[in-house]
Formats: sequence, structure tokens, C-alpha cells
Amino acid sequence: MRVAAVQFKGDRSDLANRRDALARWISGIGPGVDLVVCPELAVTGYVFTDREEAFKFAEAPLGPTFQALAPIAKSSGTWIVCGFIEVDGDDLFNSAMVISPTGALEHVYRKSLLYELDERWATPGQRDYRVFSTANGTFSVAICMDLNDPECIAWLKDAAPDVLAFPTNWVEEGADVWAYWAWRLADTDCALVAANTWGAEQETQFSGRSAILQRRPGPEGSPQWWALAAAEKELDATLVAMLRK
Repeated sequence: MRVAAVQFKGDRSDLANRRDALARWISGIGPGVDLVVCPELAVTGYVFTDREEAFKFAEAPLGPTFQALAPIAKSSGTWIVCGFIEVDGDDLFNSAMVISPTGALEHVYRKSLLYELDERWATPGQRDYRVFSTANGTFSVAICMDLNDPECIAWLKDAAPDVLAFPTNWVEEGADVWAYWAWRLADTDCALVAANTWGAEQETQFSGRSAILQRRPGPEGSPQWWALAAAEKELDATLVAMLRK
């Protein structure tokens, strides 16, 4: 299964241009990739003062971000997972759209375990985890803090997708983020495609270092986690790797 992650910094002060830039990054990956993962709230950025501010940048699932990315999914024959602020009636959700290789909206996953910055504006989702099938393997979706939810980990262990598509805006905490992500997935068989943002928003610093991680045999034969592709701490970038069965 060939997978890709896009490390990308959103900017709501230049929303249309950043959405176009994200589309160009994805288009540049080219054909032959089964799955592309973009960050949490990929275009808008993450830090909002309150619900009123977040509402200004919310969109319906079939809104402008979907309209920008769906033709790329169809032309390249790839699945695309991308984070956005979803509006549904009076509720706002920290969501990820799942676009199929036909260009159709296959699913919208809503983040269930909210971080303190989400709690300013978002309604938690209902743990609507699913498994999606590509031509070469399966994947599921969870967003950022969901990785800290024991129910998410238990579901991944039972459902056993090949890959966890992981849109994130992981805050810089001074720890080895790859080691932490790998530790959280230690009881599962999932590879991880983590697409993060980078830099600072207001007073919040993000960790960058998007990565494609998979457990493979080490030098002595025992399984260990390998970073098959990795991004710098502060840079827009695309990562591509081939996962092994």
C-alpha cells in the first residue's frame, strides 16, 4: 500500500490561496498512491477564540475544500483524508472528510476526544470509526487527541485496519512525538500516516515532524517502529512511502 502525508500550515487570513496551495501539494504527489492524508483543520489553522470566530470559517462537507480536493482524488485514483471545520445546523465539529478515488464524499469523521482548544467551539463526535478499503489495503481515520482515547485504541485493535490515517495539529510538548504515537499504537497492527501542521498560532506552538510509521522487524528480528518518511519541524512538505504487508 503506497501512502502519503502532507505537512501543511493553514492560514485563515489567506484562506483561498492556502486551499489552492494544499490542492497543489496533493496534485504534485501524482498517481499511484492509495491514500493521502492532510492535517487536522488543514486550511484554516487550529486556534480559535470561541465558537463565533470558528463559525466564520466552517463549511458543509461538500463545501469549498471538498470541491477543491475531489477532482484530484478522481484524477489520481486516490483516497484523500482532510481535516476541516464542519457546520451541521447549530453545531460545529472538528471533522475529517474522506474522499474516495471516484471523487465522492465517502464519510465525514468527527473528532470525539476534544483538546482544550477544541472545547472553545467544537461539539464532540460519536466515535464513528470505520474501515475503508483501497486497492491495496485498508485504513481508518482518527484525529489528533483521539489517539489518547482508550476506546479508539481498542477499536483499532479489534478492527485491525492496515493504516491509521491521522490528521493532527499536535502541540509541541518537548517530547519525542514519534515515540509517543508508536507507544499509543503498540497493541494494534496499524501503520500510521500522521499529517501535522507546524509553526505557531497565537501562543500555541505545533510540533511538525509529520511521519509515516510502520512496525517492521529490527536487526535482531524483533518488531520495532520505523519512520519510513518524515518531515522537518517547520516546513510544508509531502511524504510518500510504501507500506509492507
